[in-house]
Amino acid sequence: MKVGNVAIIGRSNVGKSTLFNRLIRDKIAIVSDKPQTTRTRILGVAHSPEAQIAFLDTPGFHRPQHRLNQRMVQTATETLEEADLLYVLVEATTPPGPGDRFVIEHVRRWQREHHGPVFLALNKIDAVSKPSLLPLIDRYRTLLDWTEIVPISALTGDNVDRLLSVTVQALPEGDPHYADDMLTDQPMRAVAAEIIREKILAQTRDELPYAVAVQIDQFVEEGRLARISASVLVEKNSQKAIVVGKRGERFKAVGTAARLELERLFGMKVFLELWAKVRQEWREDDRLLVELGY
Repeated sequence: MKVGNVAIIGRSNVGKSTLFNRLIRDKIAIVSDKPQTTRTRILGVAHSPEAQIAFLDTPGFHRPQHRLNQRMVQTATETLEEADLLYVLVEATTPPGPGDRFVIEHVRRWQREHHGPVFLALNKIDAVSKPSLLPLIDRYRTLLDWTEIVPISALTGDNVDRLLSVTVQALPEGDPHYADDMLTDQPMRAVAAEIIREKILAQTRDELPYAVAVQIDQFVEEGRLARISASVLVEKNSQKAIVVGKRGERFKAVGTAARLELERLFGMKVFLELWAKVRQEWREDDRLLVELGY
């Protein structure tokens, strides 16, 4: 059997979490159109008769401005050390820019130390014409000695089967590392916090994504019922007003959407309470960052 760890890396907002969810055929990582949505390393295990692949979703590489961002980039860098194979995800809609070159520099160092296979995955081919791909591939060929270059669409699934096929071929033989029914190492509390944050991102304006976090205050299972109490943390009163919305309508919509998705994921009824709280400069608070799982 082929086994191994595959780290999915790239700059922010290129579709890493969308690809991750598609590869494991379930939703574990939250997805939004806001940059820096993923803040931690997330494991998802794909099982097949011929292979067991542990995919590692990572925060996007970027220039950090807060302690939170520093921890995110550190997490992405450290995840490289777990990998047997790398997917470097870039957008087929734009030429390589400074962010992509920044990622490739990290990959080049990893290649020198680990000598492992590196795949370039050109994402979002559903949004470009096929003739435009060849010049883009030629540009990327000059930047690194890629093991494979695979154009894909994480959104539609186009060519993802080929990406999986060449991945299985490149991985080593070995014994399975995980039980057959294991999907992720994320505890239910962490999944709940992330799903709530995803629904907030979907409901709010662009100024909020970087300044919002979710802390699970209580998670109690009572048979087929989960009672969850969570605090939505922001840095300013003006941001709290955005989260809550007029007469609390936005907060109510967030709670309803989160509850329905959590019930689907957990396979049980969920009673969800949300509270909006202001924690000034929480992104610089090392103790709170640890409590939040960052």
